[in-house]
Amino acid sequence: MRSLEFFFDYGSPFSYLADTQLGSLENRTGATVLYRPMLLGAVLKATGNASPIAVPAKGAYMALELRRWAEQYGIPFRANPYSFRSNTLRLMRGAVASQRLGVFRAYHSAVFPAVWGEPLDLGDGGAFEKLLVHAGVDSQTLFEALEMQETKDELRRNTDEAVRRGAFGAPTFFVGDEMFWGNDRLSLVEQTLCRV
Repeated sequence: MRSLEFFFDYGSPFSYLADTQLGSLENRTGATVLYRPMLLGAVLKATGNASPIAVPAKGAYMALELRRWAEQYGIPFRANPYSFRSNTLRLMRGAVASQRLGVFRAYHSAVFPAVWGEPLDLGDGGAFEKLLVHAGVDSQTLFEALEMQETKDELRRNTDEAVRRGAFGAPTFFVGDEMFWGNDRLSLVEQTLCRV
């Protein structure tokens, strides 16, 4: 079975853009996407990398590129004004917990748009809970699971594995041992999937 590993963080707008294309990529290639939540901040720290917004000219260009790609894909995109985005630990633990609970699809399809499509303040517990309920996810069970040590450990393992395998940002994709970084590499990802 062909598979594509997708290492992502909900705080990464380019991960959001890429995520909107993965369903059609699966259909075209017959591959299965394996979603690997990680902590982008920890990856940046471990690799000595920094967010593009740390360089003003790069940050301005990134904003332009985000708008261009959203238009290219025909998807909603708005910069998220809420400060929680710099610390997505709870959301990423939620992703791992939702995988363990078997509700990842519902969780994931609600969270990414709420961060980058029509932004909500998911740092607000009430807003986060309301989003989960609307998505059909048992918020109480999820909130309990995201605080479990197994959840925390798995997120840490995913992050450490991403760094060990060469990741330095998000999104990072792996087809086998071959790594691709960035939303703009999806055509190369697809070509590689079609060869394996």
